[in-house]
Amino acid sequence: MSDPWLVVGLGNPGAGYAGNRHNVGQMVLDELARRAGAGFTSHRTRSRVADVRLGTLPGGAPGPRVLLAKPMSFMNVSGGPVGALVQYLGVPPDRLVVVHDELDIPFAAVRLKSGGGEGGHNGLRSISSAVGTRDYVRVRVGVGRPPGHTDPADFVLKDFSATERKELPWLLDSAADAVEAVVTQGLLAAQQRFHAPS
Repeated sequence: MSDPWLVVGLGNPGAGYAGNRHNVGQMVLDELARRAGAGFTSHRTRSRVADVRLGTLPGGAPGPRVLLAKPMSFMNVSGGPVGALVQYLGVPPDRLVVVHDELDIPFAAVRLKSGGGEGGHNGLRSISSAVGTRDYVRVRVGVGRPPGHTDPADFVLKDFSATERKELPWLLDSAADAVEAVVTQGLLAAQQRFHAPS
């Protein structure tokens, strides 16, 4: 259990993108770093990273070591920094967790899975190509479908609406809890908790 986890939050770099729906993965990592009392520093893999312990193991011991990483590349080429981090840390796919926005899930819902397709998400496609497998854990943060005939690519590059921003802290908290559950309890237990009907 001494091997670290790598938790990646997807988004685009720069202040102009910070509040976009596409950047919700990085917002979740900011919440995880806040909980751990840690800040992000630049890493040679073109990422900003925070080395933390997340959550608490059964019995009260501190949770596992986790490297939180925000790639400093644009979303569609996230694979470069993520692949470099995987190689640098020697992290196996089952200890890689990618937190990302998901159009096919209602706003404020969180879903977890391992493997499967990328659903048209170019950030995931880039990571799968770079690490040579789709078999890593995804924490899928629901941002909902675009209204009317809005282009999905435009929708994810807009900030959350005023109504959504009121619920956003709850969503980020829930997604951060999901990441902690994955690394401390395992994917199956986390899925049973977060996929249960409310």
